[in-house]
Amino acid sequence: MMDHERIIQVFFFGFLALMAYELYELLNPFITPILWAILLAFLAHPLLIELDSLMRRRTLSAVIITLGVALGVILPALWLSGRLANETQHLYTQVSTTLADGGISQAQQWMAHSHLVQSINRRLAPRGIRVEDEISQHAVEAAKVVSEYAAHNVTSAARNVLAVVVDFGLILLIFFYLLRDGESYYNALRELTPLHEDDKKAIFETLRSTLSSVMRGLMLTALLQGVTIGLGMAIAGVPYWAFLALASAATGLLPIGGTALIWVPAALYLFYMSGWGWAIFLVVWCAIAIAIIDNFVKPMAMRHGTGLPTLALFFGIAGGLEAYGPVGLFLGPAIMAVFAALLRVYRRTYGEDRKEAA
Repeated sequence: MMDHERIIQVFFFGFLALMAYELYELLNPFITPILWAILLAFLAHPLLIELDSLMRRRTLSAVIITLGVALGVILPALWLSGRLANETQHLYTQVSTTLADGGISQAQQWMAHSHLVQSINRRLAPRGIRVEDEISQHAVEAAKVVSEYAAHNVTSAARNVLAVVVDFGLILLIFFYLLRDGESYYNALRELTPLHEDDKKAIFETLRSTLSSVMRGLMLTALLQGVTIGLGMAIAGVPYWAFLALASAATGLLPIGGTALIWVPAALYLFYMSGWGWAIFLVVWCAIAIAIIDNFVKPMAMRHGTGLPTLALFFGIAGGLEAYGPVGLFLGPAIMAVFAALLRVYRRTYGEDRKEAA
């Protein structure tokens, strides 16, 4: 009888593992949209509770929030795309006009009368190299390379845009259902977890507090970066500094590039308009502010609530970005925190704590 029961158990768990693997294969192409939808649902859940308490209709509340998120992403994306297209066309027209008016020839004439360029030419003369000739040659080659790259990658860019649109649509669809039914999914997953109630509470509470701490830390540091960078731009005399401060706060949430996407072009603008002085001031100001915020404020803000040491939090964020991409910014610390909670459960259940209690 026992052998028969053991065979049934082995078959059941083996079949369950096989189906779990097949389920993973089915969902693997959609893992990234699913994870982003889960994070968005987690962020929007307090708003859903407030809205549902007023409207008393969970589905309608979920629809309103989903539409708000969609418009909050689509409208700025369309505006930025239009601005980018206009700026690109303006830059192309300006470069074309400069080349048509003999811009390269003018640059060569300026270099021919520059004392610095003449000094460099005298040093390179034994090798048969002239700076103005090299720059002219490389400028033509660069223009050719850029043109060929653009021609060969138009189709690829269109496919990437289509993939982004499809992924965004999936995120919104999953986000809506998680808002509407997420609590039942959460409770069902918790009931399926074969642990004692205290252990379940410790693990799920750790996951919740970790995600909350990471998001709170990211929002706080992005806001501080936006304020400090905006203040530096206002002092340096950058036009539209208030708008650029908001843009800096938004890009501060990005794992790649970050606020440098805003303040580096602003520093180049200052160099072009005012010379080295204010440009160097802005670079130093932003570098110091970001270093202080990223290395001191962000770890302290994120560490509160996760229970993780600063070093473990650092490796959680860095390893998460390396392993999972941008979503790893949240997933990495969550894995670290849940693993630490499991170790505490093990110690309480099987380790020294249980021996002392016995």
